[in-house]
Amino acid sequence: MGRRNKNRLFEGIKVIDTASKGKAVAKTNEGATVFLNDGVPGDVVDVSTYKKRKGYYEGNIVKFHTYSDNRTEPVCDHFGICGGCKWQHMKYDAQLRFKQKEVTENLKRIGGVELPEFNPILGVENPFWYRNKMEFSFSNQRWLIPEEIKSGVEINRNALGFHKPGMWDKIVDVTNCHLQADPSNDIRNFIRDYANKNNLAFFDPRKQTGFLRSLMIRITSTQEVMVVLQVYHKKNQLLFPLLNAVAQQFPTLTSLQYVINTKSNDTLHDQEIICYKGRDFITELMEDLQFKITAKSFYQTNSIQAYELYKVVRKFADLNGDELVYDLYTGTGTIAQFIAQKAKKVVGVDIIPDSIDAAKANAIHNNIENVFFETGDMKAIFTKGFVERNGTASIVITDPPRDGMHKDVVEQLLELNPQRIIYVSCNSATQARDLALMKKKYNLVTTQAVDMFPQTHHVENVVLLEKI
Repeated sequence: MGRRNKNRLFEGIKVIDTASKGKAVAKTNEGATVFLNDGVPGDVVDVSTYKKRKGYYEGNIVKFHTYSDNRTEPVCDHFGICGGCKWQHMKYDAQLRFKQKEVTENLKRIGGVELPEFNPILGVENPFWYRNKMEFSFSNQRWLIPEEIKSGVEINRNALGFHKPGMWDKIVDVTNCHLQADPSNDIRNFIRDYANKNNLAFFDPRKQTGFLRSLMIRITSTQEVMVVLQVYHKKNQLLFPLLNAVAQQFPTLTSLQYVINTKSNDTLHDQEIICYKGRDFITELMEDLQFKITAKSFYQTNSIQAYELYKVVRKFADLNGDELVYDLYTGTGTIAQFIAQKAKKVVGVDIIPDSIDAAKANAIHNNIENVFFETGDMKAIFTKGFVERNGTASIVITDPPRDGMHKDVVEQLLELNPQRIIYVSCNSATQARDLALMKKKYNLVTTQAVDMFPQTHHVENVVLLEKI
């Protein structure tokens, strides 16, 4: 007997909410849940489902009956294809409302915590051109739109842009991205045009052949610009003319660097990065601090909102100058240094040696003498021995990756028993999971969401916990 077709058409159903990964939620007349792309709460639509799971469907919108008041016209020609700005069709004030709602519901439902009156989410004045770092991939397997496939005409498949969602070997060729300010678009388009004109081979991700692999562009709030070009082979007769052309076209570049990467992936943490012209770093400013940013450095991708985030952390810490503070998952030590002048001592920890090296160098550069850094896997290094070496902290700041804190780290944090914990997270679901493990000893005092990533469903959240 053949399998029953699970595809269904639901007509005239209303989109009622947002969901994870940028999706929208609709409800059928029978009460069934449908997850879909491109919907905005308030839309009334027809949906064709392509997948049925226990308790819900997944589908695509095939017709709009009513457009939501929360909907707006996307400004980017690549919207809906590259996947980088999944909420660009939603008005910005609505984006903020639904991000705040997600954080609140996660803390209540997953964390099981009692929420005080929360602070309104911190949005931005301009929700475009905010990223200080962008990474683009070269590929000879450009994503083709249906019209190009049907045309039968031989097409240049070279692309420089973003991976098509769900397709690791296909790249959407990007001509005008609204996430990073000029000269980002000009640099990317110039390099792609030069490469096509001079027949430089774009990388083939399946065959692992080609020459050009990736392009990184970093721009600071002080308008310093870093360009890092990654290539597959050391072919100076191809590479140096390209770099010279970039330097000539953009003479104000602060840093022009390159990488020879023969690995199967594009990660740079274990690669030698060679400075071709200018400095091997750019500088970001925050109040009276200067942070040197290298090609491998982690720095919050939204410089303006990073400052707002750090001010929230400093406010929640409420330092008087006598405290020993631990800064877990410190990265390049930016938060540690930002609060150091109001603390007695700050100790930062991170697993990446290059990040800790950068943290130490920046602390020296900023003449900060009361910050100290250690390198190690958090669950292995954050032990009784760590406390014996550094002293017992009264305040702990933790800013883990999206997966949240390892349970061993949570247990050690509870054993340390600091007076206050400030938990910074880019994933309120895993943050709430960790809060549930700590609520037996800590009360949630206040919470502050910060929109670091406009036009996307991502949001940063900071909570303040105090010992019961």
